[in-house]
Amino acid sequence: MAEPVPHTLAEDAYALMIGCVLVVLGIAFLHAAGLVTGGIAGVALLVSYVVPLPASLLFTIINVPFFWFARRAMGTKFMIRTILVNGAIALFGTLLRLSMRVTDVHPLFAALVGGTVIGLGILFLARHNAGVGGTGVITLWLQKHRGWNAGRTQIAIDVVILLVSLLVLPAGRIAWSALSAAAISGVLIAWHRPGRYTGY
Repeated sequence: MAEPVPHTLAEDAYALMIGCVLVVLGIAFLHAAGLVTGGIAGVALLVSYVVPLPASLLFTIINVPFFWFARRAMGTKFMIRTILVNGAIALFGTLLRLSMRVTDVHPLFAALVGGTVIGLGILFLARHNAGVGGTGVITLWLQKHRGWNAGRTQIAIDVVILLVSLLVLPAGRIAWSALSAAAISGVLIAWHRPGRYTGY
């Protein structure tokens, strides 16, 4: 059996860029449908309905306190990559708003597709030693050090976020939002398992 070959810097950079783009696209679909989701993306979307700032910018602002935890939990390299990822998400979110407008998306499509592409974006980032920050850092740390499945842990956190969202959004939107959170977690449960991929 061949020895595993580490990712090159170029491979890491490309993967992180793809991950950021997928997260931004997913957020755009969900925002256009008036939904939230789980994780830090859900918090940013929820706040964007109350504060007149773009969800992608709020995503980065809300994440700032989690950068310290990222370093403590996953190391300096992970923290630096997470900071770069958040900057890229804010940048790509701005470029998306200047390049296209996603204004009319059915909630079912937004929930399934938006949630799935966010989950894939998070997966890309995790496979290259980075994260979106926030609750993602917590779930990755728990998986790495305690063996807890990142997807299942995220579901528990997402339930709390969705319950809080009932203060801002109608119950029907929360139901669609729960589907989007399930789509994100489904990707992580299926493909982000210990031993399935070693980062090479």
